[in-house]
This record gives sequence, C-alpha cells and structure tokens, in this order.
Amino acid sequence: MSIRIMLVDDHEVVRLGLRTLLQRQPHYQIVAEAASESEAVRKAIQHRPQVVLMDIRLGGGNGIVATEQILAELPDTKIIMLTSYAEDEVLFSAIRAGAVGYVLKQVGSGDLINAIEAAARGEALLDPALTQRIFAQVRRSMAQEESTAFKDLTQQELQVLGHIAEGQTNRQIALALHLSEGTVRNYVSSLLSKLQVANRAEAAAFAIRHHIKDHLD
Repeated sequence: MSIRIMLVDDHEVVRLGLRTLLQRQPHYQIVAEAASESEAVRKAIQHRPQVVLMDIRLGGGNGIVATEQILAELPDTKIIMLTSYAEDEVLFSAIRAGAVGYVLKQVGSGDLINAIEAAARGEALLDPALTQRIFAQVRRSMAQEESTAFKDLTQQELQVLGHIAEGQTNRQIALALHLSEGTVRNYVSSLLSKLQVANRAEAAAFAIRHHIKDHLD
C-alpha cells in the first residue's frame, strides 16, 4: 500500500534531495511539494497527503503554524518536523502544534524512512538525540507545578487540606488541629475556592497529585 507524502522546505535543493531519496521506495508517492507556509496549507488540503515532511523554518512563514493549520483541516495527517537544529523551545512548540515526529536533517536515510513508516502507522516518534531534552523539560515543569500548587493557601489551610487528603471529616480535623468545626468549615470553603475545585473529593485528589505531604511540616 502506497504512502502519500508531501515535502515542505523553502530550499529547492533540499526538496530535490528528499524526493530523490524517497522515490527509491516503490510504495512512496510524492504527491506535492511546497516552499512556504501558505503554499503548504493550500497544497495539503488539495492533495491530502498521509505524511508531511515539514521544515520548521520557512521563508516568510513558519512550519509550526503551517502544521497547526493543516491539522485543523486534516486531523489524520501525520506531520514530521524536519530541521537542522535541536532547539528545546522549537521542539515543544512542534509537539504542541500536533507534530508526531521531530527529526534532524542530519539523520541517516534509513532512519528517515523508518520515521515515515512509523508516522504512517500512527506512531509518535522523536529523534533519539532529543528524547532526554523532553524528559528533562517534563521534570522541570512538574517540579515547578508542584512548587506553586499550594502557594495561595495559608499554613493553616494547608494543614486542613492535608487532613482532607487523609479522608478525615470536619469533626476529626477540628479535634486534630484544636479548632472549632465552624472554623474548619471556613478553612475548607476558603481552600476549595483558592484551589478552584468543587468539593472535598477534588481537593483531596489535587493534594495527593501534588504530593502535599512534602509541603507539610
């Protein structure tokens, strides 16, 4: 079964090289080529490729924006971002735009073909050189999210939330913290509002998800 491919790069020599390489595969069909963002979107809609090899930097445009626009019209199309430089922020922008793959132009021909085959099967893929960057960024994001998760709560509200996460009632919390039930109710109401959750169950789930025990004295 043939794979319909579109090539997007603002350098004709690069497109020619890709076309020459890919046409060696008998089941690859190059259905279109484009050199700009607008041309890429127009030709993708016209030719409906299964896989798009998309340069990130296009003359007078942006491959990431083109990716977003193509996927808005053709959500089943698989787009592989092709670029010369492994830049973290560009990588995450490409993923957020919906690209299934991100490979460097220096990649070997066999690896590029494997990437196209994987994309056509609906698999997500990344250049191996970039995988560690993703994990590092995810870890940084998670750490930052956890550090700010409870920033709006007072110390007393944090203590109350810790007890809620343990499934305790207002009466049990009042006894543990030497407070009146009315005071506990007020704390509960306040922390629900600050965390923007609807009830105690959601508050408990939020607290556990963000490792509240690490934030309690």
